[in-house]
Amino acid sequence: MSATQAALNELLPLAGDTFDKNKVTPGVLGFIVFAALALAVWGLMKSMSRHMGRVDFQEAPDTAAAAAAPAADRAP
Repeated sequence: MSATQAALNELLPLAGDTFDKNKVTPGVLGFIVFAALALAVWGLMKSMSRHMGRVDFQEAPDTAAAAAAPAADRAP
């Protein structure tokens, strides 16, 4: 048996007596994790918006359609 497993076996009975199973909440740690994730998503969205604004996309002409159009004009 590892040391961590032994420590968990010692602490689990204590945890069972300290909280009501109907009133368990995420607490401060849950809020901090949620806030950190929200800030990370906000930062990523802002960065993506900035990068997408810098994109200057111009579609290249379709060479196959351009080559076929003059040939079709000469056929009749």
